[in-house]
Amino acid sequence: METTAPYLAVLSSIAIRVGAYVFLRWIPGHHAPPLILLSAFFYAVSFLQVYQSQARSNPQQQLSHHSSKDTPNGTQSEKTSQSVGGKASEDELEEKRKPQEATGSWAGWTVLSGLPNPASIRWTAVTVCINVILCLFVADMVYRAPLMYPSHDLSFSRIGYISDTSANLLIREPNTEQLPIFVSYRNAPDTSHHVIDETWKAVGHAYWLSNETDYTFTVIIKGLQPSTRYQYAVSNNQSGHFTTASTAGHTAPGMDKLTFLTSSCIKPRFPYNPLLHPLSMPGFRHLAQWLPDLKASFMLFLGDFIYVDVPRRLGSDPETYRREYRQVYSSPDWPSVSQDLPWLHVMDDHEIANDWDGNTTAPYPAAADPWHLYHTSVNPPPVVDGASYFQFTQGPASFFLLDTRRYRTPSHPLSADSGEKSMLGSEQLSLLLAFLSRREQEGVKWKFVISSIPFTRNWRFGSSDTWAGYLHERQVILEAMWSVSPGMGVVVLSGDRHEFAATAFPPPEGSKWPVSATVHEFSTSPLSMFYLPTRTYEEREGEGEVCLKYVPDGNSKFGAVEVMSGKGGQGVMKFRLFVDGEEVWDQVLTTGPTVIGGRGSDAVWG
Repeated sequence: METTAPYLAVLSSIAIRVGAYVFLRWIPGHHAPPLILLSAFFYAVSFLQVYQSQARSNPQQQLSHHSSKDTPNGTQSEKTSQSVGGKASEDELEEKRKPQEATGSWAGWTVLSGLPNPASIRWTAVTVCINVILCLFVADMVYRAPLMYPSHDLSFSRIGYISDTSANLLIREPNTEQLPIFVSYRNAPDTSHHVIDETWKAVGHAYWLSNETDYTFTVIIKGLQPSTRYQYAVSNNQSGHFTTASTAGHTAPGMDKLTFLTSSCIKPRFPYNPLLHPLSMPGFRHLAQWLPDLKASFMLFLGDFIYVDVPRRLGSDPETYRREYRQVYSSPDWPSVSQDLPWLHVMDDHEIANDWDGNTTAPYPAAADPWHLYHTSVNPPPVVDGASYFQFTQGPASFFLLDTRRYRTPSHPLSADSGEKSMLGSEQLSLLLAFLSRREQEGVKWKFVISSIPFTRNWRFGSSDTWAGYLHERQVILEAMWSVSPGMGVVVLSGDRHEFAATAFPPPEGSKWPVSATVHEFSTSPLSMFYLPTRTYEEREGEGEVCLKYVPDGNSKFGAVEVMSGKGGQGVMKFRLFVDGEEVWDQVLTTGPTVIGGRGSDAVWG
């Protein structure tokens, strides 16, 4: 054991340091904490073995360490020898200097290797403390937030979906002393001196709240006017403002465009910083600094609002999932991105379990509990009653929000080209195809299909979990997208990959569809999470999927979509990409011209 102990100590120390760095700064994978803990155990055992072995083999060095002190003129023992017996021989002085010289030469190696240095307790303590502190950081990352910040006392309100005549409001209040809760609203005070009715109107109440709904309830404010700013107030001192949407096919008066945001994937305090609040969201700060300029109408958040299984799953019961939602809404950074920004949601795997394809089997029921309480309760209306996919139209754009988890068949063992595999299920697929084929109201120029996972197959890592694993059904959808009404553009917005990529899907050469029918996808994530250190997106010849832009790096990415009208009745859409607080890229697309009786002439649009 003594011959292998030094090697084991060095290897386990390296494993602790490299593993902790990767876990805390790169990828907080759930495999890392137990491996780091195991490495710490081997390090402690082998470190003590090496230290004891060195002490036994060199007792004079231990004696020298405890009885000697460095001075500019030599060691204390040398002075004693000179005062008692005269000047010591050169050999004796050289022998007594050896431990001190070893301390200097071993210091760097001790700190780097993790091995003990019996000639210096100081440097031995430093190298041990490095490993201990890293292990404590890992434990802090895994356990501090769930154990010390369960957020049971969260009291908050947020606006969800807003139409031209209504607004959905979510309220949480666990303090029974605040009951009953009353909600009212009014026209927001107008600084332009226009005469408006600023009378408060009662709109909803809750006499009792319980753990059954995690102390939440929903109020729908109806009878509103389009493109109008309102103020709401709750009797528990919650309040806020919102602006109703413009009517379908039109932008708000004085505005020439509809702007909304898109992103996905958030995890508190990542990359890890021990000085930050355990529930802080660095990406929220990047987003907040742009909100005043962007004037977005809403955020389309495309899944992984929570990571119940990252870095470690601590349970599969409803309370475990509820806690994760409460912690996001308890983040000190949440108010800065929600006070004037409604959030709309779709679900992805980490709200359930990684790469989920188990339909409604456990733990889906537990995961769906807070998902419905906190998100679908104030989302746009479902396409059909009881569904978890949604549809709405706002201004010049129409939206279909897919559920790519609840209805899918397993990723394996069927091949990606199998007609028996389905991502959406038969009902959702038929309703999506109906959405794509329907004629929109005048002025609506864009159809947006919202998918939590990428539509392109160009991501080569974990592709079976994306639409690349369901190519037969994807082809059916693509052909329906290429066949939309003349003058209409189709865009897919997705997330999940922790990278950004813009991809074009032109129709096959020689097909019945013109190039102007090309579908575009913008896949954007994460908003506040890790990015992959390796490159996983690759365009391959012959697959017909064209890479327009690939931006893999950045812990915070979000897109701003601006929809406006162009010349000759064309629709214009601009996508702006923001990475770590900086605007780094944009792309402008236009729809083909409207031609009665057929599609526009073949051209490259955008």
